[in-house]
Amino acid sequence: MNVLQDLVIAYRLLAEQGIIDAYGHVSIRSPGNPQRFWMARSVAPELVTETDMMEFDMESEPVDAQGRSPVNERFIHGEVYKLRPEVMAVVHNHSPSVIPFSCTDTSLRPIFHLSAFVGLGVPNWEIREAREGSDMLVRDTYLGASLARRLGPHPAALLRGHGAVVVGESLPIAVGRSVYLEQNARMQFQAEVLAGAHGAITFLDDKEVAAQVAWQDYGRFWKLVRNKMIKRLEAEKSA
Repeated sequence: MNVLQDLVIAYRLLAEQGIIDAYGHVSIRSPGNPQRFWMARSVAPELVTETDMMEFDMESEPVDAQGRSPVNERFIHGEVYKLRPEVMAVVHNHSPSVIPFSCTDTSLRPIFHLSAFVGLGVPNWEIREAREGSDMLVRDTYLGASLARRLGPHPAALLRGHGAVVVGESLPIAVGRSVYLEQNARMQFQAEVLAGAHGAITFLDDKEVAAQVAWQDYGRFWKLVRNKMIKRLEAEKSA
């Protein structure tokens, strides 16, 4: 497996889906050294190539920057990896359908079987509780650690007025969860509009959540999108 190629594919796919914009980012824990991780330099995700990838230590500092500028919010990734040794990939996105749930009293709940992981809990991180008057960005280890603690054992957490952090035991899981978190948010909003003020919505229950999460690794989804993206990357190289 070409880890850096797969990381490029994750960036490109999430940009294509509108889940990360010019400022989102994805990382993967180094398979050869669990105390390091890889992510792209500060560049728009839809432009990322393998040459943009940088290796970081657990303090979120570049191992060898080679004159390249790292992402300001790389501390999200390093602090999550510190706290969650089972996590192999992290996505920070500005998923548009998700953000309204971060700044209202409406909690995300699992409405769609492919987003059953939402039922494991998606807490909301309020940056003001860590530091007032910030520019909303996670620019240091202090804020990164605060966010990681709020994420806790959950598959994702919201950042009030900002976006989300999504994690997985593999890159396909983190990417798949990012895609289906956006879809769940959109479907939940649609269901609430249809139900109106007094209508009932049937969400997945705890047993259904556990049964789905037990086997869902988004392998079929990843294989499909990966094959399509490899063809596009090859076409770029030959153009």
